[in-house]
Amino acid sequence: MTRMTTRRSLLAASTLAFGLTALPALAQDWPTAPVHLFVGFPAGSSPDTIARLVAEPLAEALGQPVVVENKPGAGGVIGVQQMLAQKGDGHSIGITINGPLTTAPRLIPELGYDPQADIAPVGLIATSPLVLAVSADFAAQDAAAFVADASARPGEISYGSVGQGSGAHLTAELFAGEAGVELYHIPYKSYAEVTTAILGGEIDAGFMAPSGALPHVEAGTMKMLGITSATPFAQVPDVPVLAGQAGLPDDFRAELWNAMIAPAGTDAAVIERLNGELQTILANPEIQQKLLAIGWQVQPGAPADLADRIAADTEMWGAVIDKTEAQQ
Repeated sequence: MTRMTTRRSLLAASTLAFGLTALPALAQDWPTAPVHLFVGFPAGSSPDTIARLVAEPLAEALGQPVVVENKPGAGGVIGVQQMLAQKGDGHSIGITINGPLTTAPRLIPELGYDPQADIAPVGLIATSPLVLAVSADFAAQDAAAFVADASARPGEISYGSVGQGSGAHLTAELFAGEAGVELYHIPYKSYAEVTTAILGGEIDAGFMAPSGALPHVEAGTMKMLGITSATPFAQVPDVPVLAGQAGLPDDFRAELWNAMIAPAGTDAAVIERLNGELQTILANPEIQQKLLAIGWQVQPGAPADLADRIAADTEMWGAVIDKTEAQQ
């Protein structure tokens, strides 16, 4: 019995060893052609800049060109659709923001794909919180005073966003719901218009990227009352987190993020190789500084971490969408 058990153990061990060595071998044979990196935003946008920062060192590591394919439209959805239209052989991957994977299924009835079934997560790249911004003349000096003012004047405090269902709109509604206040939403066509409206006194507030608010704060025309990340953000370290204050829960968090994805069915060894190369790239201090300069903080992790983030954010934003009827 002991000899049989020993033989079975040795067989199992050799099988496991073969599997562990065979898995990387599959990835070592890949890529055999240029890798196309689909981005659902135009050249010069943040996702495009991030893609190009990643593409160059990734190409060097893989020994094949990594070609950035800009396919803008529908808040990044077109880029994901175009990636999924290619062969799932590891030569077509994507970099996307969170919207096409979390809110788009609720906001776009004819989306044409299911993030849970059709997407293979590779890894998070970076996150970017939003700041609650008001003009320098606004009376409230912090988030608690802002919420107190909104409580005293239900529906009178206005905020701007770049449209129904946008990140800024959903973040403001999440904030309002958690704080127990009612805010008045005014949509605009661009963040530039939102900023101008805040500075001109047309609206009271807006949730925007720290990099967008920072020049006006430095000029003394705008204030940042709080930030939506779970911890202080390196680009604006003195801005307090909103979590745990003004009636908000301690785990309050609302972030934009960029991630690398691939079509479902892409070989697991290729996903593992891509994730490993991505982690090496994100560990480079120069890459980290370049990302921070455009308002993004690196967020490394395994494919499973990205899958968990997609699931959690889909649930969180889905509840906000249902409550606000943003899909209508």
